[in-house]
Amino acid sequence: MMNFRVAAPKVLVDINRIAGLSGIKVAKNHLRIGALVRHAELERSADIARHLPLVAAATPHIAHPAIRNRGTFGGSCALGDPAAELPACAIALGATFVVAGKKGERRVAAEDFFKGLYATALKTGELLVAAEFPMPKPGYASAFGELARRHGDYAMVGLAAHGSKQGVRAAFFGVGDRPKAIEADSVDGILDKVDSELEPRADLHASAAMKLHLAKVLAGRVLKQLAA
Repeated sequence: MMNFRVAAPKVLVDINRIAGLSGIKVAKNHLRIGALVRHAELERSADIARHLPLVAAATPHIAHPAIRNRGTFGGSCALGDPAAELPACAIALGATFVVAGKKGERRVAAEDFFKGLYATALKTGELLVAAEFPMPKPGYASAFGELARRHGDYAMVGLAAHGSKQGVRAAFFGVGDRPKAIEADSVDGILDKVDSELEPRADLHASAAMKLHLAKVLAGRVLKQLAA
């Protein structure tokens, strides 16, 4: 944001040496990603590849290597960019965000965390500490895809999906002021809801009608991977 001259804070606080904000930890029922985990660390992590293949598939689409070496998981989610990959993954996988302030910690479901364009559930004086992802159950699969003008550009439309024969959750991004989740009993059920559930906004790259068309095309491609 500062690079684009959108933000010009008078004071900057370096949080890089706060150890409690780092690390990828596997517990019995969940995998915890610290807010300061770099995108490149997600990309290289064997634990992420094994337990959260959706995140592993999404990470290479985030900008370029130089940015992935510095950008953080928490930074991406706390910013709340509607075209970002990781917020959509968090929603698709049913993650819970851990936030902290002077009054202690609290937990916010990913689907309730994103409130609008660059707006989240973080309150004044709170910091995003980590996210906890439930361990995928047997029989579940994930799939990811996005459409961008060039690899590394912001996605015009993207989709993170996770599900099984019992149900599917698809989180679209780049089509509104926050990620949009659609749930159904099957892949066909998701496809049937795209027209009615999505209300894309036109931008410099495409009209609303074009974005909706791209979302349907992408959904057909990505969701086929779950049905395979």
